[in-house]
Amino acid sequence: MLRFGLCCIFREEPIRFRATTAKALLSLDRRARLAKLSRLAMENASSLLAALEAVRRLGFGAFRVLSPLLPRYTHPEVGYRLEDLPGGDAITAKLREAAAFRALHDLRLSFHPDQFVVLSSPRPEVVERSLAELEYQGLMAELVGAETITLHGGGGYGDKGQALARWRKHFAELSPGVRGRLALENDDVTYTVRDLLPACEALGVPLVYDVHHHRCNPDGLSVAEATALAAATWREAGREPWFHVSSPRNGWGGNAPKPHADYLDPSDFPTEWLGLDATVDVEAKAKELAVARLMKELGAEPWMGKGRGG
Repeated sequence: MLRFGLCCIFREEPIRFRATTAKALLSLDRRARLAKLSRLAMENASSLLAALEAVRRLGFGAFRVLSPLLPRYTHPEVGYRLEDLPGGDAITAKLREAAAFRALHDLRLSFHPDQFVVLSSPRPEVVERSLAELEYQGLMAELVGAETITLHGGGGYGDKGQALARWRKHFAELSPGVRGRLALENDDVTYTVRDLLPACEALGVPLVYDVHHHRCNPDGLSVAEATALAAATWREAGREPWFHVSSPRNGWGGNAPKPHADYLDPSDFPTEWLGLDATVDVEAKAKELAVARLMKELGAEPWMGKGRGG
């Protein structure tokens, strides 16, 4: 049975996640700064639990967690540790409450780091920041019960083979908890399914197949072939396959097919995925409205969890 996933935020549900800037934090002394960060982190932890409750109520089976639950955690000037925050234990407890809700209802959670997280970069300072950010997201994933941290290959830098070799080298520098959660996703500019498969198979890293990216950046594989190859990497790891789907805002006949539309055109949903046991994140600007509409158009049942009618 397919489970459908919502990405990060809501369109109509009254659930918001808080952020701040380094500039705003630098205007405060350390005590006031940590107090502000603590308030934001607790609000975000509470919002995460509310988000999972909404996901469950709406019949979705997965949720992509917004990365900065702890705002500016790895920033070089205003970064901190969870234990530095006043009320850090209460924040941890709230995050673990969200993890318990996730487990009870068999929801899948993922993180998707921002584009500045690049393990293939030839610049040591970029890699250093990327490693730190991934360790932070690994900490968050452990606390909330997130299974996957989905990452792109990064830039090609004139030699995709060398860039992927750097990616593999820096992958080995990550802690086991992060390595065990990392997944690679094909992108719409540089790295195709065919490009990433050798690294995925060599490292035991699952491949998140984004069909929209594949259509924008084809590699000679059909959707059916790419689906089967990507799914095999997940099954090799003993896990349920994870896919991404979206529609182009300006249609496939337009000059810019990469930006996502508000809703998904059902004809863009691969028939090859129907009937699979897999998770599909719907990347659409209308957020939960788009996921609900797609499920209705496909005749998909609300997610009840495996073993509970799902």
